[in-house]
Amino acid sequence: QVQLVESGGGSVQTGGSLRLSCAVSGLTFSSYIMGWFRQAPGKEREFVASITGSGTNTRYTDSVKGRFTIYRDNADNTLYVQMNSLKPDDTAVYYCAARRGFSTSTIESHYDYWGQGTQVTVSS
Repeated sequence: QVQLVESGGGSVQTGGSLRLSCAVSGLTFSSYIMGWFRQAPGKEREFVASITGSGTNTRYTDSVKGRFTIYRDNADNTLYVQMNSLKPDDTAVYYCAARRGFSTSTIESHYDYWGQGTQVTVSS
């Protein structure tokens, strides 16, 4: 069956960095758009970033542009997001998601498979 397993979350201070990973199995990884979403306490889950199957096209929500970088290793079936200059507002549970097709999407319901999430906490 399809599995998406996030790792790499933790606690950092403002300005720190983390790299999240999402190990994917049970699907043809390179054929899927991949995305990162996050959910802060008391808020709805929101789009963070997405990347096409080939890795050539990426998309970011405005609040993380210039600080986060999404990338993937299709040989290793793994998705990453490098998060730099972290802020307290980045505190959330981060989820990876997979979407069939060729175009990226910011819409949660467009994604077919989800991981269980990993907690990121940024303290001031």
